[in-house]
Amino acid sequence: MKADPSSVDKAPAAGRPRDPRIDAAILRAATDLLVEIGYSNLTMAAVAHRAGTTKTALYRRWSSKAELVHEAAFPAAPTALAGPAGDIAADIRAMIAAARDVFTSPPVRAGMPGLIADMADDPDLNARVTQRFTGVFAAVRDRLADAVTRGEVRSDVDPDRLVEIIGGATMLRMLLWPGLELDDAWVDQTSAIVTQGVVA
Repeated sequence: MKADPSSVDKAPAAGRPRDPRIDAAILRAATDLLVEIGYSNLTMAAVAHRAGTTKTALYRRWSSKAELVHEAAFPAAPTALAGPAGDIAADIRAMIAAARDVFTSPPVRAGMPGLIADMADDPDLNARVTQRFTGVFAAVRDRLADAVTRGEVRSDVDPDRLVEIIGGATMLRMLLWPGLELDDAWVDQTSAIVTQGVVA
């Protein structure tokens, strides 16, 4: 639904702090349009119109469509590691379930193919976008280090590779069989395979 222009200010003058109402309206508009018309058809002008603001306001916040869509589709970078440490199998299952939930959401399904293509063509864009996941890698690194200290995980397990395996397995499963649900049985089976690869 189009935001009420009367409730969303136009882009603030230089030097003024960003208005969170505009941020929220833009992200909501981008998410809705992404699902409705897809990544390739989405334009910054269309998002600005839907949000009731201006293209200037968009570009003041996000330098490209890809960066805007990434933040709209991934409003947060969940680590799924909020619980206490002590069970690496539970940690891995939580991460795989979280990846499943994120990648199967309608905005991510709609935006992922275009985002991957744009990021592959622009190393600087890739670096800016993946920077948003710094916290995820740090959380996994800390949790694995704790598990290594306990003797639960082999010391040669690379946390970055673990994140890649979890995300890659989820995306490949969706690409190969897009019509099949990623149910809890898939999460359990994948978790068992990955866990066996890291335990001491």
